[in-house]
Amino acid sequence: MQGYSVDPESGETQIREDYPILKSFLAGSVSGTFSTILFQPLDLIKTRLQSRVNLHLDTPKSGTIGTVIQIIKKENVFGLWRGITPSITRVIPGVGLYFSSLHWLKHTFHLKDPLTPTEAMLLGITARSMSGGLLIPITVVKTRFESEVYRYNSIREALKLIYKQEGVRGLSSGLIPTLLRDAPFSGLYLMFYTRFKSIVVEADLPCAKSSAPIHFSCGILAGIFASIVTQPADVIKTKMQLYPDEFKDVRSAIFRVYKKYGALGYFKGIVPRMLRRTLVTAMAWTVYEEVTKSMGLK
Repeated sequence: MQGYSVDPESGETQIREDYPILKSFLAGSVSGTFSTILFQPLDLIKTRLQSRVNLHLDTPKSGTIGTVIQIIKKENVFGLWRGITPSITRVIPGVGLYFSSLHWLKHTFHLKDPLTPTEAMLLGITARSMSGGLLIPITVVKTRFESEVYRYNSIREALKLIYKQEGVRGLSSGLIPTLLRDAPFSGLYLMFYTRFKSIVVEADLPCAKSSAPIHFSCGILAGIFASIVTQPADVIKTKMQLYPDEFKDVRSAIFRVYKKYGALGYFKGIVPRMLRRTLVTAMAWTVYEEVTKSMGLK
C-alpha cells in the first residue's frame, strides 16, 4: 500500500510507504503462525524430554522416538499438538512484534542491507528482548500445557491459577533464562542468516536467482548454529517454569541441573528443539521475506 505526498519546498509529488510497521507485524504473524502449527509436535517432545526428573537414566523409551510413541499411545496422534493454543496465542503477537521491531529499529537507526555482523547481532537481541519480555506469561502457560506436570483446561484458567497460587513471580518465572535463550538466539540467527545470504550473493551462484530456497537454506544453517549455543538456557527456562519451588533462580538452577544430571543435562531435548527452531525460523523468515516483497516493503 502506497500513498502520495507533496514536498513543500520543491512541489514534487513523492511516493511514501503507508503503515510499514503494521505491514511488518502482519507479515511476521502470518509467517510465524503457519510454521508454529506445522512444527508444534517437536516443541511438545522437547518439553516432555526436559520435564523428566530422571534425565541421567535414559532408556530407549525415554528418547525422542520413545516419547513420540508414548504420546500417541496415551493421547492419540492429536496429542502431539497439545499446547498449540497458547503457542499460537504467543506466536501471533510475538513474531509480529519481533519483525515489526526489526523493521522499526532498522529505519530508526538508518541501517542498510546487508547488515554488518555486529548490527545484525544487536538488532536481533533487541527485537527479541522486546517481544519476549512482553509475552513471558503466555510462554509460562505454553510450557506447562506441553508438559505432563500440569493440567489446565484453558489459557484463561491457567493464568488465573498461576497468579492465584504463585503471584506475579509465577507468571514471569523463567524470564531471565528465556531472554538468555531467545535474545542470543535471535542475535546469532540474524547474524548468521544475513552473513550466509551475503556469501551467496557475493558468490553470484546460479541458485541465487531463486530467492525462497536460498532464504530457507540460509535459515536452516543459521538455526543449527544458534540452537546449539542457546540450548542450556532453554533447559534452565523449562525447569524454572515447571518446577518453580525446586529451581528458584537462574544460579541455583544451573548448579542443580549439573548436580542432578551432569553436563549432558544442559542439552536434553536438543534434537527436537534444533529441528523445530531451525525449521520454524527458516520457514518464518522465508515466508516473511516473500510476504514483505508482495507488500512492497522490499
